[in-house]
Amino acid sequence: MKVHILDDWFDTLRALPCFDLLSDHDVTVWTDHEPDPDRLAQRIADAEALVLFRERTRIGNELLSQVPELKLISQRSVYPHIDVPACTANGVLLCSNMHSDTPSYAAAEHTLAMILASYRQIPEQVASIRSGQWQAGVGRTLRGRTLGLYGYGRIGRAVADYARALGMMVQWWGSEEGRARAKAAGETVPETREAFFANSDIVSLHVRLKPETRGIVAAEDLAFMKDRALFVNTSRSGLVAAGALENEAARGRIFAAVDVFDTEPLTDTSHPLLSLHNVLPTPHIGYVTEDEFDLQFTDIFQQINAYSSGTPIHMINPEVLNATG
Repeated sequence: MKVHILDDWFDTLRALPCFDLLSDHDVTVWTDHEPDPDRLAQRIADAEALVLFRERTRIGNELLSQVPELKLISQRSVYPHIDVPACTANGVLLCSNMHSDTPSYAAAEHTLAMILASYRQIPEQVASIRSGQWQAGVGRTLRGRTLGLYGYGRIGRAVADYARALGMMVQWWGSEEGRARAKAAGETVPETREAFFANSDIVSLHVRLKPETRGIVAAEDLAFMKDRALFVNTSRSGLVAAGALENEAARGRIFAAVDVFDTEPLTDTSHPLLSLHNVLPTPHIGYVTEDEFDLQFTDIFQQINAYSSGTPIHMINPEVLNATG
């Protein structure tokens, strides 16, 4: 099959063991980002299979209607960036392994790294010593502090394990069903949402972005947080109400550590989340490790091989196969 891989910005995949799975296919790798559907359609005009890097490119009818050779989109995990009805209407099968039993340890590790970097002022201290100024200030210790985890899921539970190893206390919030599962597991769940935000030294968000979770953290939630508390988001920017974090951070009362943004790639250095001194930003690298890529793209490339052999797996819209016979 003619396979096009989008948004492999650092041409990483060719060097990973998983790339051997595509040895029987004609592969084109794009190492930049093309947001315009018309120009992207020209690039991938001969593509039969399209490989996505999570949510780096949105896929809708404007693109799909211009690539008649496309039969398969292969990716991993959730797909809010893909118009599934448009895929079906254009005869394109979407395959995505939802990896229901495997957390992204890379994302959990990055969450911990951002918490440590913020509390110990690591970016500021590095900049200070490199400029010949020696120390830049005094950091804070994590041991004995309370980590509030919003979302009782796989990544959140991995972060909780790391936090407890550092001597932190952990409490939870989330959906009614999630809070019930946390309580059943013997975890600490505050009586109210306000208490969760008010009593956490650090709040870390670990929720999937779906229509019902968009804007789930509101401005008033951030306002409940104590002075000098830290808000961490390594999940999705859309989980926070538009402008709420920017406005609260601009007040200078709380700190933030953010790996996800409304616009990605974000290159506007005047953006508040890049320019405010109390915000630690990273460019959506929570899951970006060689190990995580090899794990994820093994699944993605196996989906291509399964389709090519006539036995597709992890189908999201299998009705496409029935329509095409």
